[in-house]
Amino acid sequence: MLPLEGTRFMPNNEKISASSINPHYSPKLTNEDLAPTRKQNWGWYNIFSFWMTDVHSMGGYVVAASFFALGLSSWQVLLSLLVGICIVQICANLVAKPSQIAGVPYAVICRQSFGVFGANIPAVIRGLIAVAWYGIQTYLAGNAFMLVMLKFFPSLIPLTQSQWLGLSTLGWICFSIMWVLQAMVFWHGMNAIKRFIDFAGPAVYVVMLSLALWIVYQTGWSNISFTLASKILSPSEQVWQMLTATALVVSYFAGPLLNFGDFSRYGKSMQEIRRGNRWGLPFNFLLFSLVTVVIVSGSQSLFGEMITDPIETVTRVGNGVAIALGLLTMIIATIGINIVANFVSPAFDFSNCSPQRINFRTGGMIAAVGSVLLTPWNLFQSPIIIHYTLDVLGAFMGPLFGILIADFYLIKRGQLYVDDLFNASSSGRYWYRGGFNPKAIMALLPAVAIGLMIIFIPNLQQISSFSWFIGAFLGGSIYRFIARNDPLPNNAALFIRPEIGKD
Repeated sequence: MLPLEGTRFMPNNEKISASSINPHYSPKLTNEDLAPTRKQNWGWYNIFSFWMTDVHSMGGYVVAASFFALGLSSWQVLLSLLVGICIVQICANLVAKPSQIAGVPYAVICRQSFGVFGANIPAVIRGLIAVAWYGIQTYLAGNAFMLVMLKFFPSLIPLTQSQWLGLSTLGWICFSIMWVLQAMVFWHGMNAIKRFIDFAGPAVYVVMLSLALWIVYQTGWSNISFTLASKILSPSEQVWQMLTATALVVSYFAGPLLNFGDFSRYGKSMQEIRRGNRWGLPFNFLLFSLVTVVIVSGSQSLFGEMITDPIETVTRVGNGVAIALGLLTMIIATIGINIVANFVSPAFDFSNCSPQRINFRTGGMIAAVGSVLLTPWNLFQSPIIIHYTLDVLGAFMGPLFGILIADFYLIKRGQLYVDDLFNASSSGRYWYRGGFNPKAIMALLPAVAIGLMIIFIPNLQQISSFSWFIGAFLGGSIYRFIARNDPLPNNAALFIRPEIGKD
């Protein structure tokens, strides 16, 4: 019989206690941060706040506004967004389950499909993507903070003249402040991160709704349009743009979706996680998109030009206090998404590479230092470098998702042996060949190769928006075919026996 959802058992079917310790876990694979968490205390609101924090960002604002500029009518845009975000919701529920059941992060769950050592492949890939985006988001937050400083302290303008490594003196100061603030939140652990995102997501809504109401008051509702494009599309072009918008929604969430297990591991139950995903994705994303288009559309009537940058919109309000509060809230939003999407993930991912040398904090600080060495301001100012660096790494995202889902649900039939995730001997179920699963790697390579072809071959770039779907389908299908003859787990041994880690 299957273990109850969200409940973990010892071999004799007795519930575990917080003092249970398994001395047989390999030190090569275990530390307190990677071992199953002691407390799973995240309710639906915490998951809801996680997605709010992920959506409510400057990047999310620009992406949401861009959908209404595709030449589609408002109902077509909303339908496309709804379909896309519902796909994300379904995928998030699928990703969440193994981590919630076992209480372990994404990097550890990867051991089931890639092997106990092979899991470092997907972990490092996800970690590198997160480091790059972490640096860029920190730079954007620092830039917004610099605008606040210059608004209230014009005497600081001389500090913007000198340059060092491509960044001004004031830019370095503001970047460093944002870097330290994020590190402080992260350093206090997942409980501090949970409290921060519980605040950050709703705080952005307060500012966004206030800004939208102010713009409507200034311009009048009649000047608000839910279609931001002037071009007219043919029926076939409309269908293509709707499909493209749907695909872009899923691609936008590809990163946090892949490592959602880093957070679902703390969920009280799958029921709570599904509820949080339902409110945090379809409901929240559509509401945020509507508020965004009201602000962007109103900016055209109010300022004579369409402004898709929320920072610039806030700076034109005119009231100094309102500008400061708005910009600071945007900074909080950027810090929030940076922590949940780009800080927590590499912390676990890098810790997985060397558990005894790198814990959660050390892994996070490696990512933070690496983000500075990348000089993200130079990266951000070179779209070509960003395109090829992040898109090449992103070509792995879809295939990794497809392989993980195919392995857990189709090959392993939803059965997970937690002890074997920490077993570095040949007797472990996830040892495969020397700790690597050749079948998963063989499925990953061709799927990634096709993804790279879509990026680099000009004639294929018209389908680049669908690269995540193509990669996920290929990775999952190839792996399902290669591993089709793998023996099914023995139902008599379904009880999972987790090691207990810290909160």
